[in-house]
Amino acid sequence: MVGINELTVNFGERYLFDKISFIINKNDRVGLVGKNGAGKSSLLKIIAGEAESDGGNISMPIDFRVGYLPQDMDFSCGNTVMEEAKSVFKEVNEINEGIDEINHQLATREDYESDSYMDLLNDLNDFNERLQLLGGFNVEANIETILKGLGFSSKDFTRLTDDFSGGWRMRIELAKILLSNADVLLLDEPTNHLDIESIQWLEDFLKVYAGGVVLVSHDRAFLDNVTNRTIEISLGQIYDYKAPYTKYLSLRQERREQQIAAYNNQQKQIQDTEKFIERFRSKASKAVQVQSRIKQLDKIDRIEIEEEDNSSMRFSFPPAPSSGKISIEAAGVGKSFGDNQVFSGVDFFVERGKKIAFVGKNGEGKTTMIRSIVGELEHDGLLKLGHNVELAYFAQNQAETLDKEKTVFETIDEAAHGEIRKKVRNLLGSFMFGEEEISKKVKVLSGGERARVALCKLLLEPVNLLILDEPTNHLDIRSKDVLKDALKSYDGTLVVISHDRDFLDGLTSEMYEFSDGNVKQFLGGVYEFLETKKANSIREFEHKEKKTEKKVKQDSSHKLSYEEKKQLDKDIRKTQNRIGKLEKEVGEYEAKIEELNKQLADPSSYTDEVLVEYNEVKSKLDQTMLDWENSEQQLEGLTQ
Repeated sequence: MVGINELTVNFGERYLFDKISFIINKNDRVGLVGKNGAGKSSLLKIIAGEAESDGGNISMPIDFRVGYLPQDMDFSCGNTVMEEAKSVFKEVNEINEGIDEINHQLATREDYESDSYMDLLNDLNDFNERLQLLGGFNVEANIETILKGLGFSSKDFTRLTDDFSGGWRMRIELAKILLSNADVLLLDEPTNHLDIESIQWLEDFLKVYAGGVVLVSHDRAFLDNVTNRTIEISLGQIYDYKAPYTKYLSLRQERREQQIAAYNNQQKQIQDTEKFIERFRSKASKAVQVQSRIKQLDKIDRIEIEEEDNSSMRFSFPPAPSSGKISIEAAGVGKSFGDNQVFSGVDFFVERGKKIAFVGKNGEGKTTMIRSIVGELEHDGLLKLGHNVELAYFAQNQAETLDKEKTVFETIDEAAHGEIRKKVRNLLGSFMFGEEEISKKVKVLSGGERARVALCKLLLEPVNLLILDEPTNHLDIRSKDVLKDALKSYDGTLVVISHDRDFLDGLTSEMYEFSDGNVKQFLGGVYEFLETKKANSIREFEHKEKKTEKKVKQDSSHKLSYEEKKQLDKDIRKTQNRIGKLEKEVGEYEAKIEELNKQLADPSSYTDEVLVEYNEVKSKLDQTMLDWENSEQQLEGLTQ
């Protein structure tokens, strides 16, 4: 349990937090919401001990472990992915080093009856018992499960972390935090660098995590699927709702309506009382009643209506200049980096006015295709823009490319040309940058504020093709809704990459699926796309797509002999029996985990022994699932 007690943080005369208090319980899944700059990231930093407050305190039990993932961090270098993940298990690593040293001594000594030899055996036994208690024998299996869940393949485990991009290195840091078994996880925008498949996996992981979770996310669907509690930060205060995000919105509206009704009723009562006092103040016969009403008025606990923060972006894209019927044409397009063929033989064309989304796992070529379209990468085949097409490109790291030493005003003013320069202040105002904010340097802005500056630059010139790569990263939910509405009203062509299902829903009418070096077109929105794949998530459809189709009947020259066919049938039956047994074991382990989860959630039945048993069963489940996947692959190979 974590207690936030009378926490106060101020910047000059403005309070970021004004004596806020709440408790984070063990089974809480808290979504921390509020506009950019409200203090969400600052609150996580203070709870994690990475920043100081001006008043109040954070209380937690002794030996309480906090796992904190910030939006930006420094990365360590020189380790492989597996080595970096293992670095979380410091005590396990020390014990393994001790065991290796003891085993080395035991192998070289012959004084088997001596006291010192027996001491070594006792130490070895103690080490193994402690290793068992810590789940140290299952470390590599747990690491493999989490790394694969976050999108890494087995061959990535031996690669140096230095070889990966910033987004993938953030995944490694997220994996380390998930492996730490912290008592509470503080996650600041954990989905920013994940594809939809990995987000689905993370949702499932956090739902059953044994500790508390507090997360900042601008992904509405992610919040709804994971959280059971929403804490809103607004104008220095917090408002606590025992509900996920969408339910919180309706509860918040109900609460405000009730608050306004109660306030209006009280104001009427006060006015009536004041009128009575004023009317009869000078009459001696009414003196007793007047004094009674005055005392009654003084005793009223006056209702205050919380000030509502309605600030948000207000903008629309300029009308798109006229262009030809085709905005983008691709014929036989291919791209490779060394021996890695990202995609090849890609054919498609995008008509004027269409709004399309590129979807697929990270690394399948979505951003590579976009960079090829805008001319940043060379490629094979024909890839060209249509007649009179003028494009604006928002890169995935667009906000980070801004000159950090320039002010907000200088950034936009220097990029503006012609008549728009006269309207720079108004334009910045529509992106929530007032007179005070426009003089700030970019380097002091939050991630969301930088994203708004980068989006503002898109409006400086009218274009008829917008290409956006993850435009919602760092934007708060309200700003994302404004951007989505503006894009829906935009009369030009839109190509967007986004892992945010809620953002894509209702915005795009076509999906281009990048998978296994190919690009396939789908007519419809994101949820229709998932439905036609008969999957509730992109992860499910990708697993189904990867199943190898059965081969056509073999040529007569390749027919199996009787003995070979007999052995093949035997192997198939054996593998099928193994799969059936493993599926039964998975069901038993899952039922046991559900039972143990209930015990862990109940303070009256919670014990360290239950926690140890939970970790052991979970490790067995992970290993059984791995065996099941391998057996399924083996069966596919036998039946092809």
